[in-house]
Amino acid sequence: MGEQSPPAADAPTRWLALVAALPRDDAAGRMHALRTLEGLGCAVMREGVYLLPDTPGNRASFQRLVDHIARIKGDAWLLPVQTESAAEAKRLRTMFDRSGRYSELIKTVEGLKAGFGISDPTAIGQVLAKQRRELEAITSLDFFVSPLKERAERLLAEMEARVREMMFPDDAAPPGALPAARSKRQYFRRAWATRKPLFADRLASAWLIRRFIDPEARMLWLDKREPCPATAVGFAFDGAEFRNSKTRVTYEELLASFRLDRQASLVKIGRLVHALDAGNKRMPEAAGVETLLAGARHRASNEDELLRESERTFDLLYEAYYEMPKKEDSGQ
Repeated sequence: MGEQSPPAADAPTRWLALVAALPRDDAAGRMHALRTLEGLGCAVMREGVYLLPDTPGNRASFQRLVDHIARIKGDAWLLPVQTESAAEAKRLRTMFDRSGRYSELIKTVEGLKAGFGISDPTAIGQVLAKQRRELEAITSLDFFVSPLKERAERLLAEMEARVREMMFPDDAAPPGALPAARSKRQYFRRAWATRKPLFADRLASAWLIRRFIDPEARMLWLDKREPCPATAVGFAFDGAEFRNSKTRVTYEELLASFRLDRQASLVKIGRLVHALDAGNKRMPEAAGVETLLAGARHRASNEDELLRESERTFDLLYEAYYEMPKKEDSGQ
């Protein structure tokens, strides 16, 4: 597992190089540029020279960064680069090998098996949620698809399924038996649909679905009058399968429907989401969370990006509210 696979013979020969001279007197602007470069997964050729494969997405990202550097009075040039030999292309491609990060993730996830039957399944699920977020981050920068990607995805999905069975024991069925009608397994690996725009309740509900109900959910974002596909599970709009009731927002309805309202941390988030949805700012955290979600909307260019940004906020809230189950005194 520790060995990295050699690059394929058909390694691409077209690249993009960003040559940048960042200003020293604008610390905030300089830090933003450096964090952006790190987030893009650039290879550092030398100080001030950064490389990415030449794709439309990478070109657009680099161009936005060039514009930012110009605004903070720095200098930046975006240059096309083409290697002249297959050997040079292979050498550059190895600089983008993500096998090491996949290996670390696999090691972490496999290590969780030791906690089965000992640790609270919710605690294991919390770690898996972090690893799911890490996997998404790695794959977004895995330009050449490491052979370890499939193994990491398969292992994580298997572990999430096992934890889900522990959290929802009524889902378990004898081998070969058909799942019971409307069992929680009925909502696994489904398409889930809600309407735009994505406000707090819809974002929180989508986070809850992906983290605790259906880790392999595929999200659909419907326009105002767009019909919900017959095969999708609708949530957080009139006529949806899961929607607001007289006393609860959709997030809270999902908690109750999937017996997640036994987890104090998720219930606390539910109260916060209810306050945001109702415009009640009396909860101390409400204003701060509303500001973070507003920032996510400004930063995201589409609904998928908005959900990814918002999930970080709800992950942090969950960790802040989470309390490990207290063990009884063993007398030792």
